[in-house]
Amino acid sequence: MRRLVFASLAAALALPAAAQQKLEFILNWVPGGDHAPYYYAKAQGWYAKEGVDLVLEPGKGSMLAVQKVGAAANPIGLADMGNVLIGKGKGADAVGVFNVYANSPQGLYWLKSSGIKGIKDFPGRKIGNPAADGARPMWPALAKANGIDPKSVTWVNVDANAKLSALKSKAIDVTTSFYNIHHIFQRELGADMGFVAWRDIGLNPYGNSVIVNGAWLAKNKPLVDKFVKVTQRAFATCVRDPKPCVQALVDANGALKFDNELTNWSLVEVLMSDRFSREVALGIHDDARMKADYELVRDYVGIDKAFDVKATYTNEFLDRSIRMSK
Repeated sequence: MRRLVFASLAAALALPAAAQQKLEFILNWVPGGDHAPYYYAKAQGWYAKEGVDLVLEPGKGSMLAVQKVGAAANPIGLADMGNVLIGKGKGADAVGVFNVYANSPQGLYWLKSSGIKGIKDFPGRKIGNPAADGARPMWPALAKANGIDPKSVTWVNVDANAKLSALKSKAIDVTTSFYNIHHIFQRELGADMGFVAWRDIGLNPYGNSVIVNGAWLAKNKPLVDKFVKVTQRAFATCVRDPKPCVQALVDANGALKFDNELTNWSLVEVLMSDRFSREVALGIHDDARMKADYELVRDYVGIDKAFDVKATYTNEFLDRSIRMSK
């Protein structure tokens, strides 16, 4: 009888581990402040409690994440929604389930000493960034929104890591970058830094969203529901008290510096906040905005095969009581 009791107890203790489902989550890039909530929730055991054995994989850009999730090499990932729409047109089976960047992270930087005061002063200037940078195909839309001839600027190929040096040396007049590294530009350029966010000059497509493989989603809705709700809770918790979240990120990625990632996270909070995340639900994709984003990508980048944009996102797993703070 005693053996039977011990055997039953051992079996009971083994149940939680057996119930864990491995979930390989490919990030959009190497771990940074914007990824802190996933690491925090994992460190706190929130995912494990819901049966999710979360494995966080460093990424190499949004398009790779879309390709891997779309082909089911990874069931879940993080990617820019513009790239998701492009990928969907090419046959990638990817669905957004939680929006992180309610605002576009794209921004434009220049030196005030160059005489540039804003985007209206860009004509005749050189804009430098990588040849395949996602900002380039969107430039005509941004120029149109500001009454500028898209062809009035010259694009110069500059490596991503050479943007700041090219700007400082005046090899270029303007460059593009994501807002979550805004503090690096501030540190390097100081009072001479000129900046404007796309969202403030007429172009604000959605940025990063958590995406899942569509076929996998259809078979694993209960698991996705648990994952999304834990993730939503984690982001809301990190907004209220970011330091423990950033510490969990740094603990899991030893090369990162706490102060730098904490600053990074403070910028991410700006990108997370819009009317819908504050009034409806944190992580929501608004129908009208998604329709506008589809049309933007279709008209300026191109979509190989047309599709219903509503097939690329769902809000069904969100807890509507969790909202971005006002």
